[in-house]
Amino acid sequence: MPSLKPYRQELDYGYAPGFFPSMECLIKRPECARRVLLNTEAKGDAVEKLIRLADEQHVRVETADKVLRGISGKDNCYAAVVFEKREQKLSADRPHIVLHHPSDAGNAGTIMRTALGLGFEDIAFIRPCVDVFDPHTVRSSMGSIFSLNIHMYADFDAYRAEYPEHTLFPFMLDASVPLSDVMEHELPSPFALIFGNEGSGLPHEFASMGQAVRIESNEKIDSLNLSIAAAIGMYAFSGKACLR
Repeated sequence: MPSLKPYRQELDYGYAPGFFPSMECLIKRPECARRVLLNTEAKGDAVEKLIRLADEQHVRVETADKVLRGISGKDNCYAAVVFEKREQKLSADRPHIVLHHPSDAGNAGTIMRTALGLGFEDIAFIRPCVDVFDPHTVRSSMGSIFSLNIHMYADFDAYRAEYPEHTLFPFMLDASVPLSDVMEHELPSPFALIFGNEGSGLPHEFASMGQAVRIESNEKIDSLNLSIAAAIGMYAFSGKACLR
């Protein structure tokens, strides 16, 4: 088999570092798994389970200490799955999470994990944005990326052209109403929650798209972290829409 290369965005494969993300890939998207990489010092039940899953899916297992060290930048990464990068089509009749120009791998991964836990299974990423398949993003998602429908769009117009029926709820300050007020009304179906970049938020033009929403807080902080804001918004909407 061809030798593995240090991760780059242009590669057609990525790495899922860690036992749990590796298992999630083999369980939820086995058709994407190419190889299982193990550290020579890896031992215990997790190793045995990972090898068993790989054997069931006819995925090659090999020791690759140097590659694992290169993926994680640490000496204590004991397992990873090499997976084929694939995007999925979003569900036309389900709620969407739309992330407009997110730039932080940790935030993106955390949002994916939270979305899955709250019943949101379709996430659109609007470019330019973080590399969804970067090992740091995949690990931050704790493998939830393999249970979600993820799709990247060149711009918001491309997303909107594909899903014109979704009612939009951009989270921003301009022309917005409090989240609590929105929750007093019945939610349209389907809908999309839109969150902006960590530093700049959403552009002003989103205020005229759908119903802009704001999460109210006191004046002691200027804004919430993106992953926190997304979690609050998703939690509120998931309860109202009975997604969980």
